[in-house]
Amino acid sequence: MPRRKRLTAVSGSMPRLLLCMAMAGAWLAGAVARAAEGELEQALELVDPYVLRVCADPRNLPFSDVAGEGFENKLAELLARKLGKTLDYTFYPGATGFVRNTLYAHRCDVVMGMPQGDDVVQVTNPYYRTTYVLVVPKGSDLETVETLADPRLKGKRLGIVAGTPPATSLATNALLGTMKSYPLVVDTRYDAPSHEMIVDLEEGRIDAAILWGPIGGFYAKRSPLPLRVTPLVKEVNGPRLVYRIGMGVRHSDQEWKRLLNKIIAENEAEIRGILLGFGVPLLDESNAAVLH
Repeated sequence: MPRRKRLTAVSGSMPRLLLCMAMAGAWLAGAVARAAEGELEQALELVDPYVLRVCADPRNLPFSDVAGEGFENKLAELLARKLGKTLDYTFYPGATGFVRNTLYAHRCDVVMGMPQGDDVVQVTNPYYRTTYVLVVPKGSDLETVETLADPRLKGKRLGIVAGTPPATSLATNALLGTMKSYPLVVDTRYDAPSHEMIVDLEEGRIDAAILWGPIGGFYAKRSPLPLRVTPLVKEVNGPRLVYRIGMGVRHSDQEWKRLLNKIIAENEAEIRGILLGFGVPLLDESNAAVLH
């Protein structure tokens, strides 16, 4: 009897033990599967292998437009050639929701121009460095002004895009009283405040325009009125006005970022040529102008 009880006890415990082991195994397998799925989700780069899908604004020269006339369009064409891909765009106005509705909706794989340090996206190595600029008519008494602290700006009608870093500098230097403000956030399909600022400068409604370098350089290069573009690199106080610009990708797309970094490094001269052709004021790391 004792032996039979012992065997019964053992035989009765075995199913429970096996059940526990099976349940533990199933849990472990599920945990491993979930971990693997999570790692796969993190590692999976949903970048089109055959098409360079670019997120772009449809009407935002000198950067991009639907006709492919901006310098970011030309850079995208260069990238597509080097990658052996065809080129396609997802166009969306460059205002609130741009990144969310393009890059993070997986409708495209790269934003061609993003400032380094922007944590909304993962930014590649920079392919150019530039600054805000002061644009004035050549021959005016402001032609040799190099800083927003220059007393010659007192009482002058200064065009500024509201909410941009140099607007803070104008406040610091007590120049707000005579400034003309232009909106920052607009639907670029219908409004072009930077172009309006240059037209106001050409027609004498303002004495100077303070613009983001690529914009100021582009419009000055095409203006019928000879204009001087001065990079604002000598500001002592106030916000940072000089920025490095790279390309923006999703945070999960590590291999894609590395490939773009490689293309940028291998094609520096051609990229620089495109930018200079559009009048972008390029700076080296010492803030000296890059002219060729």
